[in-house]
Parts: sequence; C-alpha cells; structure tokens
Amino acid sequence: MADTSQRALRLLSLLMARHQWSLGELASRLGVSERTARRDIETLRGLDYPITTVRGPGGGYRLGTGHALPSLRFDDDQALAVAVALQTAPSTVFGLADDAARALETLTQAMPARVRASMETLRLTRLRNYWEFPAPPVDPDTLTAVAGAVRHRHVLAIGTLRPDGSRALPGDTDFAPARRVEPHHLVVWAARWYLVAYDLAEEAWRIHRVDRLVPRPTTQPFTARALPGGDVARFVMTSHDRGDTPTAWPCTGTARLDLPAGVVARWAPGGSVVEHLDADHCRLTLGAWSWAGVAGILATFDTGITDVTPAELVDACHRLAERWSAAAGPTA
Repeated sequence: MADTSQRALRLLSLLMARHQWSLGELASRLGVSERTARRDIETLRGLDYPITTVRGPGGGYRLGTGHALPSLRFDDDQALAVAVALQTAPSTVFGLADDAARALETLTQAMPARVRASMETLRLTRLRNYWEFPAPPVDPDTLTAVAGAVRHRHVLAIGTLRPDGSRALPGDTDFAPARRVEPHHLVVWAARWYLVAYDLAEEAWRIHRVDRLVPRPTTQPFTARALPGGDVARFVMTSHDRGDTPTAWPCTGTARLDLPAGVVARWAPGGSVVEHLDADHCRLTLGAWSWAGVAGILATFDTGITDVTPAELVDACHRLAERWSAAAGPTA
C-alpha cells in the first residue's frame, strides 16, 4: 500500500509537470505496466483529482483545469527540491528573501508529517561570495510587467533608468522617450535579468537590463520572430551590448584585448563592460578588490593586451609579470 501511495504521488507530479502524457509514457516513468498505471490513474480520480482522458491517436491523460484540487501534495524528492530552492534563491528581486522564507514556512506546514520532518531538518545558511558580482535587485512590479508581456506576446513600451537608478526627465541632456519593443525572452544570467526584445523603431534585436527598465504594458499583440541564430543563451552571452555598466569596485581599469567583443562578452565576469572596437579587438572595463585582481582577470583571456589604464593597473601587470617569470624559472 505504501508503494502504491508513493507511486500515486509520483504520477500526480508527472501530470502536473506536463500538459499531456500517453499511457505508455506514464507507465515507463513510473516503472510499472500500463495496467498498473491505469489503475493508479483511477486511484487519483477516486481522490477527486480531475484527470481527463484524451481520445484519438495522439491521446493520453491530462490533469484538468478549472476544478478545485485537493490539498497540495509533494513526494519526498519534490519536497527536498523545494526546500533547497527556496533557501538558496538568489537575491535578484527586491523582497525575495523574505517572501521565499514565508513560502517555505507555508509549504512546510502543508506537508504530511513525514515529509515535513525532512523539510524542517534541512535548514541552510546561504553565504554571499563577493566574486559573484551581484547586480541591483529587480523591482517585483517591473519583473511582473515584463514577464506578462513576454508570456502574452504584447508590445511593451519601455523607458530606461540611469545606472544610479534615477530617471532622466524631459529637458535633461540624456532624456530619451519610451521605446516600443516586442519582448521575446526573459533571461537570467550572472545574477542579472535581461529582456531580449525586437526594437520596432530600430528594426533590430536588443538586450535590456530589466533592473533599469520602466515598463508600460500594452494590449497590442505581435507575432513571434525568429531570433538570430535561434539560440537565446548564445545570443545573450555573446552580445557585448547588454546595457551593463561597471560594478563599483575598489579598483577599476580598462584594457584593449586582441579578441572579438563576442568572445570576451561570453567569458567576462558579471559587472564588467565590453566595448566593440573592430572585428578582432575590443575594450574591457572591469573591477576587483585589488589592482592585481584586475590584472589577473585580464590574464585569463590569454591574448594580447594593450592600452592598459590607469597607471596603477599597469604597475600591477608589471609586478605580476615579474612574479610569473620567477615562478616559471630560467628558460632552457
């Protein structure tokens, strides 16, 4: 009976995770025969879960909508995943830490005694690593507006905040009117939220930092376009113009690298800025706790480095060169 109950919970989690399953797929994921899977489906129906049978060649089973479901139920693995995820959630949204803690407490109280005991046992302390190069958290209302526009394929009007979070007003030299874009993808990378959108005025794809957007949703629909290259991850990671600005560090310097901007943008740490110079060169601006730290990061690109500034960074490069030369020993 215990095996049946655990299997029923697993079946329920599968039905909640995907729109539709064939009987064969469910049986395979549960490791049972189709007859047993069908019997488990009837068990869940007996508990008032609205599982619908879809007829036809492409038919199967789906969890119905628009019905009142019984209390939330997680299996052991799901409960563990939720406990870990809520306690290790990055602080990229204002108020997320407190909300995550409250959500964990609510879910824990809703669990059966055995599962609740496991969740209460797993209590973590998440420490910040300053080399994670954190970005300013995103306002929840901004994130909701942008995510809704992406989900519903509605044109979005966006204004842009300055790097310090202030907004340029009409008459300011840096004032720019709101732009209308087609929001296609919401991406999190290097603890930063990015919006991949098609700018209707420029007729070009652009990447925007969500924490610097002032969105105004519209109800104007648009048809999805094909992203250049078809790979949103590669598009974001290799684009040097993502609206990034240098993170405040005790030491910040720049250098010209003999590499394309797209290559450097892919591997540069969060909080750095890559400027395209030509097809084979770019300028990288980045910071660290010390000048030696900046120089060390530049060295990881293993390429020619020129036009290094400021003088403190040049001195640090000379010191590191001497130390590396001594470490390498005499040449043959």
